[in-house]
Amino acid sequence: MEPEGILGWIITVLLVLLAATLLILYFRGSFRRKISYPLRNVPRVDEPSFFLAIAGFASSLPTHACPIGFFVEADEIYAARLQAIQSAQKTIHFETFYMTPGRRADDFAIALSERAQAGVAVQLVVDCHGASSMPKKYWKSLKAAGVEVHFFSPFSWKAPLDYNTRTHRKLLLIDGKVALIGGAGVSDEWDGKSDTGGTAPWRDFEVRYEGSILSTLEGVFMENWTTVGGIGDLSSEVFQPCPPKGHTAFVTMGTFSPENSALHILFQTSIQAARQRLWISSPYLVPDKHTQNVLVKASKAGVDVRILTMGVRNDKPYVYYTARELYGDLLKAGVKIYEYVPNMLHAKVVLVDDTWVSHGSTNMDERSFFLNDEMNVSVSDRHLAQQTENFLLDSFAKSALISLEDWQKRSFLEKFRGKFGLIFRQLL
Repeated sequence: MEPEGILGWIITVLLVLLAATLLILYFRGSFRRKISYPLRNVPRVDEPSFFLAIAGFASSLPTHACPIGFFVEADEIYAARLQAIQSAQKTIHFETFYMTPGRRADDFAIALSERAQAGVAVQLVVDCHGASSMPKKYWKSLKAAGVEVHFFSPFSWKAPLDYNTRTHRKLLLIDGKVALIGGAGVSDEWDGKSDTGGTAPWRDFEVRYEGSILSTLEGVFMENWTTVGGIGDLSSEVFQPCPPKGHTAFVTMGTFSPENSALHILFQTSIQAARQRLWISSPYLVPDKHTQNVLVKASKAGVDVRILTMGVRNDKPYVYYTARELYGDLLKAGVKIYEYVPNMLHAKVVLVDDTWVSHGSTNMDERSFFLNDEMNVSVSDRHLAQQTENFLLDSFAKSALISLEDWQKRSFLEKFRGKFGLIFRQLL
């Protein structure tokens, strides 16, 4: 076949693939109108009316929480998890998205197996896609030790498109008394052992909670545990009565919802409530147009808007270039964008003024808002806000501040990759 004919076939195949992808997106509703949630008279985050609005408007479960630990990067995070697991006397409930073979997964299995053999009820919800690299013998070993394991959303020919909906939540619950909430998976990648081009630990953090928030979090776990085939335990050992002590807190969940999203509302409202500062960390920064608009509006109103995101050392280059394509309007409005330099930035948090912290598994992108099962914990607590501020200040210092001039000088290839990625932004 002549070269011209081969080229023609290649172009035809690419066009067919593109058309098929767009057709799938169309039938999934990816091109439907996104709700903008226009707001007025948004109260400050320290006003009682803000808490009342969040509870109803953002479908958030009100509770109280006592943050009693703040752990940064792999060594601290995994040590805190293992200590919590080893202390368990009755129940261990864990839900996660990402697991890979290695030392961290092995340490995790040893600790869970020991507790299961000691009579502790150990239950795991693991995302089928996120843990696809784990060997079957790993799960067989856990099950042989008495650990109950169920997988979220395995591929099914009965509903093949459902495979695109994942659980991205990360929560570890011990005895109905202690919770660890963060963004880290169970993987040596968080130690810097990955192909990102960096050797430093991935930048992430985790918060330990006690208090009445535990009953709410146990309910969140039970929802997906029963969905994947587990038997829910609603006993008082799991859902323990606890007086409302500590700080005002909310638990906001996200599930597949192509139009209305509680987490989208939470982010939109939190951004518009900012008066002095709005500091955000999101590795996969592909905000929808409405979120971009409120960020621009906040910056133009004099709010100190800073966004920390992943830099050239990252685990998803296609998302990185897609995200960079959206920097322009934000930079022109005065938003400061920092790209983390040492290695992958994976922390997901919103800090508003001096009291409001919202963190968990949610990225500022359409996949987190509308496709995945996600969860954020939001707390009104000056001490947690101060710890978060210190974490972000240290992260900013290790990052490159992107200027509008830098962004405008990106290469043709980078621009092409970014614009092409935006076509598939709902899937990133």
